[in-house]
Parts: sequence; C-alpha cells; structure tokens
Amino acid sequence: MRSIALDVHRAFCEVAIKEGTKLRSGGRIKTSVAELELFAQSLGANDQVALEASGPALAIKRIIEPHVGRVVVANTRRVRAIAEAKVKTDKVDAQTLCELLAAGFLPGVFSPDEWTRSLRRRLQRRSKLVRTRTRAKNELHAVLARNLKGRPPVTDVFGKAGREWLRGLELAPDERETVDGALRQVDFLDEEVALIERELAAQALASEEIRRLMTVPGVSLISAATFVAVVGDITRFPIQKKLVSYLGLDPKVRQSGETPARHGRISKQGSPEARHMLCEAAWIVVRSPGQLRAFYERVRARRGGQIALVATARKLSVVFWHLLTREEDYAFGRPTLTRRKLRALELKVDKGWRQGKYSGPRVHETRKDREREREFAEQAEIAYRRLVADWQPKKRKGAGVPVGRASSSHLLSEETAARQDTAPDPAL
Repeated sequence: MRSIALDVHRAFCEVAIKEGTKLRSGGRIKTSVAELELFAQSLGANDQVALEASGPALAIKRIIEPHVGRVVVANTRRVRAIAEAKVKTDKVDAQTLCELLAAGFLPGVFSPDEWTRSLRRRLQRRSKLVRTRTRAKNELHAVLARNLKGRPPVTDVFGKAGREWLRGLELAPDERETVDGALRQVDFLDEEVALIERELAAQALASEEIRRLMTVPGVSLISAATFVAVVGDITRFPIQKKLVSYLGLDPKVRQSGETPARHGRISKQGSPEARHMLCEAAWIVVRSPGQLRAFYERVRARRGGQIALVATARKLSVVFWHLLTREEDYAFGRPTLTRRKLRALELKVDKGWRQGKYSGPRVHETRKDREREREFAEQAEIAYRRLVADWQPKKRKGAGVPVGRASSSHLLSEETAARQDTAPDPAL
C-alpha cells in the first residue's frame, strides 16, 4: 500500500509518494479535471491519498476517491509539523503530509455530502450579500449624520414613507448622488437576498432536520439551516459535549502539575458563523416564556448578561442535539408559531401567491389558541424555576450552621425532598 499526498494549489498540485520506507517526489500535475482523471487512473485500489483542506480539495476528492482505498482531507492548521515548519515549500509540505499519512497521525476533516455543500454555499453567499447591504445602509445614515438631518421620522428609512422623506431633504449634489446610489444598491441586494432565501426555503421544506429545529420558539429558517449546514450528520457526535466542543462553545482549561484546573473563556475553535447564529437565536429565545429564558435569567443574575447569552447559546446547541438524535420535535414548542413559520416557507417558494393566485390551505388560529400556548410555556418556565431551586444542595445541619438557619433546613416538606432526587435535564 502506498501513501500519496497532494499539496493543492489553484494551478497545480505537488505530489509526494511513500512506498515502504522510501519517500520520493511525484512531481507536479495540473489542477484540471483531465489531468486529475489521468492521475487517478494510475493509482492502486489499496493506495491512500491525503489532500490539504482548501477550495478545490472536495472536487479533487470526488475524482480520486473511486480509484483508491481512502482519501483524507487534512486540516493543515492542526498539523503543527506543517504550520510551524521553518523550511516551508510546496515540496516539503507534500512530503510532510505524506509521512504523517503513512504513520497514521494525520487528522482529517468532515467531508459533507453535496446537499450540505450547496446549503453551505447559499448561506455563505447570503451572509456576504447581507453584509454588503448593511454597508450601503450605513453609508446613507452617514450622509444624514454629516448634514445634521437628525433621526428619520419613520421607523424604516428604506421603506416607502422613508424614501419620500429622503426625497424631500435638501442635500449637496454629491451627497444626493451618494443617497441615490445607496438606495439602488439596497434595492438590488434585496432582490438577490430574496432569491437565495427562496432556494433556502425549498431546501428547508425538503429537510426534516431543519423543520424540526424550527419548532423551537425563536429559531428561524436561517438559524436552523446554518446549524444543519455546519454540523452535517449529527451522528458524528455521540455525546452532546463533543458537539459543544466542535462549535467552540466549551471553556478553555489550563492545568499543570498539582495546581487546580482553571476555566477561562470559550475556545472559539469551531465555526464563527454557527456561534454567531446561536447567539442571535438566543437573543430571540430569551424574550419568550420558557425554560431557556429561566436559564438565561438565572445565569445573568450571577455572571452578567453577556456570559448568560453565550451560556444560553450553548444550551440551545444541546437542545438541537437532543432533537436531532432523538428525532423528536421540541416538546415545549408553540404549534401555531411553528405552523406560521412553515407557512412562510411555502409562500416564499410559491411564485404565484403575491398575485393572489395561491389557493392552498391557510393557517387557521385564534387568539385563544395563542394565549393557551403562551400560558403553557409560562407554566413550563415556572416548573423549571421550581425544579432548579429545589435541586440546590441542602444546607448543612448541626453546630456549624449559623444561628437562624438550622431551623429552616428542617422545614423541607416531603414533596420538596422528593423533587430534589431528580436533577434538571441538561436539554432544558
């Protein structure tokens, strides 16, 4: 069995081959489909190939994989022999990658399927378009600030009433050009974002995982789709702690010798898009009644709002893990709110509903239904607060207890003692 490594570049790939104990250079091949097909046909069925995790790596993997026994896509940032090498050339990197592959010390990365890759690409493009649209909006607000126009008298300055107000402002010619150009950019980017969201909605309706995550109040299409795109196959994580570590929401730990371990801030080793999405979703989740709001307020009272928000984002990822592994919807969800979310996805996919041509089923709900669901969520929040309060460690009894506290510890009822036998579910 041979070990082969490719140092991938846009124009060429540097090849290194190790057979037995002999390591040699395999030259360069062009990064084209024809050259890679010819190279793949020269490989054996028992060979193993390593690639750098770069842009074309997955496309190269699809070409080579049918001809060899195993293909490993390596994250070179985690390979210190390459990242911290003093002599760093394409030939040396390929040979180092080849030796690590032959020794079995090469950490690989997850390779998603084509559906997940397309979901990732659409979400990345939408994120870039939204950031560009935000810059255009900030440019318009900067014009208003420079010319002392104050705050707009409307809620949305880019809406119909806001544009009427902008047209009536007296501005210098160059400032008027900036305002008009920013509005044109916003209009164009709104259309592009709407097109991408339509395709995302179609993918979400076809994905049971995304629809299941949207049963959590406060979780939108973008939040659920981003989590599914980043995580991929949830069965890769046998326990919830591995998922939390993959997302970079676990605390850093420093320990040496006999000194106790020190826990610091979160590691931030995972996808920043996923952490940002979870924090944004947490802001919405804590505004509605439920166990997650009770958890946020309990942590905020001890550690502050920012730490409590990150802790809620971590708790939300644990909830997602339980929902996907158990293949169950959120038990404390609000059905009318979930139906509205799914109905919005259907309307985005359907092109004729805006012209009044849509005749499909509507979401029927009453005010009484919404109040009943909110009351149920409030009762669940109260039950969680009571469970956590009763689960706290019992106070000490005897001479070491301060005066006035020993008697109160004897007043626990049998019902309270029974509730202390059960710890809170980590998914809540």
